[in-house]
Amino acid sequence: MAQGSTRVVLIALAGNGAIALAKFAAAAISGSTAMLTEAIHSLVDTGDQLFLLIGQRRGARPADETHPLGYGMETYFWSFIVALMVFFLGGVLSIYEGVRHILQPGEVVSPWISLGVLAISAVFEGTSFRVGYREYKRIVRGAPINLWGFIKGSKDPGMVSVLLEDSAALIGIVLAAVGVIATSFLHVPWADGAASVAIGLLLACVAFVLANETRSLIAGESVAPIVMDRLKETLDAINCITRLDDIATLHLGPGAILVALTLTFRPKATSASIDAAIAEITQCLQATDGRVAFVYVRPSHTDAAAATTAPG
Repeated sequence: MAQGSTRVVLIALAGNGAIALAKFAAAAISGSTAMLTEAIHSLVDTGDQLFLLIGQRRGARPADETHPLGYGMETYFWSFIVALMVFFLGGVLSIYEGVRHILQPGEVVSPWISLGVLAISAVFEGTSFRVGYREYKRIVRGAPINLWGFIKGSKDPGMVSVLLEDSAALIGIVLAAVGVIATSFLHVPWADGAASVAIGLLLACVAFVLANETRSLIAGESVAPIVMDRLKETLDAINCITRLDDIATLHLGPGAILVALTLTFRPKATSASIDAAIAEITQCLQATDGRVAFVYVRPSHTDAAAATTAPG
């Protein structure tokens, strides 16, 4: 899953970088505020992909003495930085430029250049979104999880960021095109600025969703309900367990899960038999979900007392 996420981010990075250059050139020629806003949008998206790659690289570092459970959660920090960039550099700046252009409207020169660049941008953004969408379909594997549900439940901020930003980019292209057409051909001078404001508000909404989801992950979010159900089913099938007293999970990053269990084992359990059972439990949980990196098992008070007093 991590490799798939990195591939999606790299494709988005390449596409957004090329699109940003084309949009800035078109904005300089046409004088369109909506086109300038879209150029800023693509530039911010390019920076976002770089931050996501930094987060993935730093989060993949092995555990050490200062971070015994690894650095995976650093990925969430960089994703939060991305959300702030989308809001301040994308949303706020776009709204400011739009309002300024509404108050002081200007003519859009060579609108066909702007529309041509937007059409090419739509192809690039659509391709990037398609790659992300196919990765999303691969991850859910036919499960009844729609795209919004996946975004809300995903623990991979790289995937979520690309899907949200590419969706916003496609909508933003439509808004920018409407602004250029209305200003140039329908002679509505404020339309170009209004389109810029609309794009800014769209980016602010995307930033809010990204920040909220990342905040929850940084705060210590458990696995998705469907994953929790699979883990419980696996535990129910293990013979040495008579009762699952408690299960707590924590995402240490997109590809690492910690599972903490309080279990009741079969009567007359010894220390050796409990050790063997814990090894079996760990193997079964890791086979159920490859992201399970750490499993901590605490026998119930009854089991602990029995293991202490039993011979061997």
